[in-house]
Amino acid sequence: MNNHHKSVELTLDQCIKCNICTTVCPVSAVSDLFPGPKFEAPQAGRFRQLDQPTPDSSVDYCSGCRMCNMVCPTGVKIAEINARSRATLVTQGKVPLMRRVRNNLIARAELVGQVGQPIAPLANLVLRLKPARWIAEKTMGIHRRAPFPKIAQEKFITWFQARPRKARTARQVVYFHGCSTQYYEPRIGRAAVQVLEANGFEVIIPPQNCCGLPLLSNGEFAAARRYHTNNVKRLVEYARLGIPIVGTSTSCTLTLKEEAPELLDMHDEDTLLVARQTFDFNEFLLGLLEEGSLKTTFRPIPLRLGYHVPCQYRGHRIGKPGIDLLKLIPGLEIVDSKAACCGIAGTYGYKVEKYDLAMQVGQALFEFVKDMAAPLVVCDSETCRWQITHATGLPAIHPVELLAASYNLEIEGALKDVLQQTAKNTVE
Repeated sequence: MNNHHKSVELTLDQCIKCNICTTVCPVSAVSDLFPGPKFEAPQAGRFRQLDQPTPDSSVDYCSGCRMCNMVCPTGVKIAEINARSRATLVTQGKVPLMRRVRNNLIARAELVGQVGQPIAPLANLVLRLKPARWIAEKTMGIHRRAPFPKIAQEKFITWFQARPRKARTARQVVYFHGCSTQYYEPRIGRAAVQVLEANGFEVIIPPQNCCGLPLLSNGEFAAARRYHTNNVKRLVEYARLGIPIVGTSTSCTLTLKEEAPELLDMHDEDTLLVARQTFDFNEFLLGLLEEGSLKTTFRPIPLRLGYHVPCQYRGHRIGKPGIDLLKLIPGLEIVDSKAACCGIAGTYGYKVEKYDLAMQVGQALFEFVKDMAAPLVVCDSETCRWQITHATGLPAIHPVELLAASYNLEIEGALKDVLQQTAKNTVE
């Protein structure tokens, strides 16, 4: 059954109580605080009535990984029901004030980046001081060991605007960089732009703001709606021209494609057009390969690396295009972690009441990474990369960085160091 645009809450009647969703839930597997997707969504959903007090609070322990949605045989929109129930907790004032302040703070990575980037060295120092982290935990409920990323010295867009203008081409693509690339990992945006240009595209970067997913995940739907509406207004003109919108943050692209329109009931023509024209980066490149227009002159990369497909990526329901692309690089062996979840779930694992749960959820992945004994880990989601590095000590990179390296383009960071060391060892 096609449930697209069907009321989220109405899908609960399709539940056949098979419990398949509960068997794959990574949170209920490690904690009794979350009784499981079936109990929280379709069963509890029958007791939730419009404008009536919400009957539960344990729904807040749903991490939003969407594993339940992906295995449900009848199409119940479990994750969406849970997300809306969390939003009801917020609107009914059931979330304690300081916890709501905390949730709003960690859900605004763009604001933190805007404030911290001009004073990046000082901001990074403060974020890593143990006394500051202890105070943040005691006052705000942000766990003292939560994996905060370093704020970059230069914004991604500053680099993009300062570079020499490329000649206009008939092939154009809009790049949605997201907050992480803008303020925390600009190297990924630089690699993405170079890869797109190497394939003959003119890269367009219109004004944009946070996709709003962290706010959606924390039940702050009103703020998320403003964010998404702004992005649609800025992107729709390109969508009308048939120019694809591509993003390297698989969470951002899923939000533009599906999560925001679905959760916020935004099914207007402009929103849906932007959704149809949005592609994950690997998905877009794999489409070029299938039509025969992808540049495939890859130089060898002699590495064996583990690859984790994030929950949000699986939510796209497009397979594993990152693995398919990386297989094109000679000498590169990619091993799928097949792990359910890293546990971080965006902002979930930053919270003092959920940090230990997040670490337990990700344990299978962390053990896989350590057993691989590779110098790097590959993953498409920014928060998953930060969580993996936090738990294992190994740097994590985006697939686009490997593609850029194999195109012999300029790369930076951990991958550059590893390739230089590999080349040195080969010579010796």
